[in-house]
Amino acid sequence: MVVMKRGSFLDTRTKRRMRFQLQDVDEPNLFRDVFPYEEVCRIEFDHKVELIDPPEEIFITDTTFRDGQQARPPYTAQQIVDLYDLLHKLGGPNGVIRQSEFFLYSDKDKEAVHKCLEKGYRYPEITGWIRADKGDFKLVREMGLKETGILTSVSDYHIFLKLGKNRRSALIDYLRVVDEALAEGVKPRCHFEDITRADIYGFVVPLAQELMRLAKEGGMTVKIRLCDTLGLGVPYPGAALPRSVPKLVSALVDDAGIPPEEIEWHGHNDFHKVLINSTTAWLYGCSASNGSLLGFGERTGNAPIEGLIIEYISLTGDQNGVDTTVITEIRNYYERVIGEHIAKNYPFVGAEFNTTRAGIHADGILKNEEIYNIFNTSKILNRPLTVAINDKSGTSGIAQWLNSYFVLTGEERVDKRHPGAAKINKWIKDEYAQGRTTDVSSEEMVKKARKYLPELFISDFDLIKQRAYEMAAHLIEEVVDDPAIRSMDPARQEVLLEKVEQENPFIQFLYVTDVKGHKITRNVTRPEDRAKYEQIGSDINYSNREWFIEPLKTGKVHVTNFYTSMFTGALCITVSAPIRNKDEEMVGILGMDLRFEELIKAEDLT
Repeated sequence: MVVMKRGSFLDTRTKRRMRFQLQDVDEPNLFRDVFPYEEVCRIEFDHKVELIDPPEEIFITDTTFRDGQQARPPYTAQQIVDLYDLLHKLGGPNGVIRQSEFFLYSDKDKEAVHKCLEKGYRYPEITGWIRADKGDFKLVREMGLKETGILTSVSDYHIFLKLGKNRRSALIDYLRVVDEALAEGVKPRCHFEDITRADIYGFVVPLAQELMRLAKEGGMTVKIRLCDTLGLGVPYPGAALPRSVPKLVSALVDDAGIPPEEIEWHGHNDFHKVLINSTTAWLYGCSASNGSLLGFGERTGNAPIEGLIIEYISLTGDQNGVDTTVITEIRNYYERVIGEHIAKNYPFVGAEFNTTRAGIHADGILKNEEIYNIFNTSKILNRPLTVAINDKSGTSGIAQWLNSYFVLTGEERVDKRHPGAAKINKWIKDEYAQGRTTDVSSEEMVKKARKYLPELFISDFDLIKQRAYEMAAHLIEEVVDDPAIRSMDPARQEVLLEKVEQENPFIQFLYVTDVKGHKITRNVTRPEDRAKYEQIGSDINYSNREWFIEPLKTGKVHVTNFYTSMFTGALCITVSAPIRNKDEEMVGILGMDLRFEELIKAEDLT
């Protein structure tokens, strides 16, 4: 076993560094002998073996909110904040998860970044990802970020076929962009896209050396991310460039002169090698391996952060402040809040990753769980070992299975005395009484749990409700902060409210009250509903209504449960928020009645 101890390595690298000149070509080098396209790509060997030479420190960087959002529906701002909290807890105070990159373009992106920055965490450091545009560098600085990713593709596939350039013009353009970043005081992280199909000594190393020269002249440093865009990298000793991960890292460290702490490996899983390639990059001199939570990323995904965490501990022999039980918290958040389905046999987080149903294995586990368990999953992941259910399990075994399969912790855990456990146990006994001889499958257990313990499940309707609540809260947060609303001048407020109603047809009724519950604006409704609201006068006091009381009490946005409107008969929710003056004192409440069905349809059209 290779155990890396941070700070214990001497610099054994041979200093053979020289200047490498750009090799401009008229036609792109597509390495057709390695990548024939009409056949499975090939792995060539030059039989030259690089020696393992890890850096003094290794760490993890995160792309959950960048590459991870290119593979699934976008996270909400609150989900990003919650996941960032979990990344912070998982990586610990010593920065095992060192950085996390964010998009910076949409209002939601900016909102998420601001809220995460407000946490004040040192780790993971928040970095950006932007287009190679001068104005975007100013955006990075305005948001208080010190580093940002920049796309700098390095293969001829990208340079010639995608960008329509040649190597020299691409190099000049990349240097100009990096120079603009340095001028804005932003550290550039150059994403060497498609490096495993690139001419390493004809373009990649010369570009890296020019970037180092430029950064040195500007009194800064530059970071380089080695992007295995199609997952073509291989970890094998003696494999040839451009696919050899050991040789790629060595070329950047030894020949280009990039410090190990300024190199990241970013892989994809197209050929099932994403985690081993990330580990190999560490072993051969790359300090940072980049991944995403649960491996979500474009196409086949990135290195899973939870896998990198376990590899880090295995290689260093040191948890270094990592809290591995947070891996289970992350799993629960994805399943129960985001509604993401996770394969049941997915390592470390799947519902059945440490479940055995083979009879001989189950017998061994009953004697000693170490025989068939990878490690103490109860201690390390807060996931107790479980076995398949049969007629000997009883309510205790059923409760244990439920708690393990659904990863229930704390007060959520199912007790053996739960009526649902008793009903499942009765069904099982009836099955065996009728002659059954096989174990109960997980599919059967889930079906019965859905029937007798429905509270364990998130329904599609629950997810729709959650999204509706998020949309409603986001809308009112934008409106309530408008100067017209904060003025508490009914005339100004009504003008704005009418505009908001026209732009959002799912709004049924808008109104403002003072802090005593008196409505101060006239009825702002959909034109076809105005007659229905005429009975609401100006003398009604709303101080006993939930939508009024809660924002006044908490100072936060409040969303009610569903109700049927007495005026229109539509299924509605009400969202309300406190109105504050320039001194941030609460001076009123803004309320909106929203038609649920139309709200969801509006979301589907965005």
